[in-house]
Amino acid sequence: MKRTITYILLFAVNLALYSQALRTHDGNTTTGNKFQTGFGSGEVFNPFAKDTTKSEHLNVPKEIHQWHIDELTGDAIPVNADTLPHLYQNWHLTEGMNGEYNFLGNMGAPRESRIFFNRTSSTTFDFLQPYDYFIVKPNELFFTDTKSPYTNISYNESGDKVTGDDRIRAYFATNAGKKFGAGFLFDYIYGRGRYDNQSTALMNFSLFSYYRSDKYNYHLLASRYHMKMAENGGITDDEYITNPEKTDGANSNFGTTDIPVHFDRTWNRNEVYTAYFTHNYNFGFHKKMLKGISSDSLVSEVQQMMDKYRNTASMTESDSIRLAQISDSLAASSGNVSEEDMELRFIPVARITHTADFESNNHEFISHTKPKNYYADNYLRHDSLDYNDYWSIKNTLALSLREGFNKWAIADISAYISYKYSNYRMPDTIGTKETRKRYSEHTVMVGGMIESNRNNHFKYRLRGETAVSGDDLGAFLLEGKGELKFNFLNQDIKFTGKAHIKNNRPSFYYRHFHSENYWWDYNNLDKEFRTRIEGGLELTKWKTRLKAGIENIKNYTYIANRSIQQPGSKNFLSSLTVAQESKNIQIVSATLNQDFKVGPIYLDTEFTYQKSSDDEVIPLPEFNMYANLYFKFRIAKVLNTELGGDVRYFTSYYAPDYSAALGQFIQQNKNDKISIGDYPVVSVYANFLLKETRFYVMYYHMNEGSGNRRYFLAPHYPMSPKALWFGLSWNFYN
Repeated sequence: MKRTITYILLFAVNLALYSQALRTHDGNTTTGNKFQTGFGSGEVFNPFAKDTTKSEHLNVPKEIHQWHIDELTGDAIPVNADTLPHLYQNWHLTEGMNGEYNFLGNMGAPRESRIFFNRTSSTTFDFLQPYDYFIVKPNELFFTDTKSPYTNISYNESGDKVTGDDRIRAYFATNAGKKFGAGFLFDYIYGRGRYDNQSTALMNFSLFSYYRSDKYNYHLLASRYHMKMAENGGITDDEYITNPEKTDGANSNFGTTDIPVHFDRTWNRNEVYTAYFTHNYNFGFHKKMLKGISSDSLVSEVQQMMDKYRNTASMTESDSIRLAQISDSLAASSGNVSEEDMELRFIPVARITHTADFESNNHEFISHTKPKNYYADNYLRHDSLDYNDYWSIKNTLALSLREGFNKWAIADISAYISYKYSNYRMPDTIGTKETRKRYSEHTVMVGGMIESNRNNHFKYRLRGETAVSGDDLGAFLLEGKGELKFNFLNQDIKFTGKAHIKNNRPSFYYRHFHSENYWWDYNNLDKEFRTRIEGGLELTKWKTRLKAGIENIKNYTYIANRSIQQPGSKNFLSSLTVAQESKNIQIVSATLNQDFKVGPIYLDTEFTYQKSSDDEVIPLPEFNMYANLYFKFRIAKVLNTELGGDVRYFTSYYAPDYSAALGQFIQQNKNDKISIGDYPVVSVYANFLLKETRFYVMYYHMNEGSGNRRYFLAPHYPMSPKALWFGLSWNFYN
């Protein structure tokens, strides 16, 4: 691990130094021999200039702009830079920033949200789903426009060389001119595990680039993942945690790695390759406008300033200057501004977009020592590899009319068609001979969308699509979301609403799965029909956020536990299959976020209530809570400090079990169920920000051993005991 960290640090530092060396001394150039570097901001490189690393007057700009992209349209969505210090001490936690995920206790282990509305509502079961925190989707990557090459190195660690955890993350971005940018992301998790046979090793290396101009734009993300996790099947007896005095765990020399587990020399492994490329071409015309002023946002900008004026009863000097600029821009159309102050601005009218999305995953379940009397079935008896792999490619072509090119164009209107081809391969048998069987599927979807984002007070998006050909024929989606903002009695109020209707066929692995111990083929599963309505209210002044919703599901598809009890024994032989619940299941959920502040004392809280009409099929904790109490102040006027503690809690419920052989969360055995929860997890921390550096120290799970000791986040998988964590995030601008 130390060798890997050293290599990454050396690589990042070399990149930073190389980028710095490509900049000219004090911005001066030599006219005799100059050419573009491809780095910085389109600056000119003079190889005979003085070494800028020795310059005492080098002024490095530290301005960056970041955005996500819409996977469907390729549009850039501006976001705050990923450098916020608040809650940085929780960034690395597998259970999530607010501790709302169930997982197997070790950093880098599979996880599933306890909050049902935070789960994906698709019908996808694949081997990567429990690793959503590590897989970087195109709409989650931070694309960066920077005036100077930007590097971020983050490192988190706890424990020792035997049971400790490490995570290192390196991000680099640079520009070659104002339109082109590129970079990479490296992320490595090594969780040795506090319990036996529980280690994780996850690695992601991603390359990205973009080009943005008036007419042509593209975004590219290519990733390679290597993910390996040791599986121990959980501990053999929960009393090693809840009542250690009744076991040999009462021995003073007995540690967590001495607790017996079910599996030894057993792993799940995923090798993943992804590539996403979206590009578009805009058709439009040029129009003369005042330099530096964008007509697209003038109206909404005036509205924002007037709202601010009503709230504060006084207008700032900068707002007054801005209003004067807007007035000049509007006057430009009447010829009251000189030609020197004008420029040609491109106004997009229509856009054509093409998107290609590729994914490949080779999954292998490796078990060299199988426990006796654990599985009910053994389908592959000839020392076979439990190996599944798939790849898919999807192409989407869209045509859009752009919002705002004239007064009648009040929304973006898009139509698109997509084609997806998927290929699967898994073990099979012909008589007594073992072989590998291939499956292929394809689907043609057509859809349309209406979207408006120009008005700062009201935004909306409506989308519909249906499968017109292929294996998913008849599947459809209707969804919409909206946002309304206004000011009432000096209070900024925001209403949000979302709704969808989905009719989708269960994913391939629900219909076909072959392995050494589990095997099923269900070609005639019904489509899963889901309807959901959500609403939200945000009161900015009171720091209150409330959201609530209800969902109805028909033909809910899940992995059912049909384990068989051995005659004359309390033990069960594991047997799993796929089941559908034909009756309707309703889930009701409400979440309240309320933040408080008294002087330097802050309290941030989140409370979630949810109820499932069928706890056997969709078990949920009725109540989930997170609270964070901290003091916020500065030391010596430069060190931003947060000192505090947080607590996570959820009520007792029969949580989903975990199947190592599938790498998925599944239904518990109805005849051998246990509950988890009703146990608070308390941590204390000190979180700091010094210029470009974030760092923290956290004492995690400090209350271990107190109360009922039921610190399980999945049945038979205890969470990590108390541990001291340290983390550092360092930004470089070169």
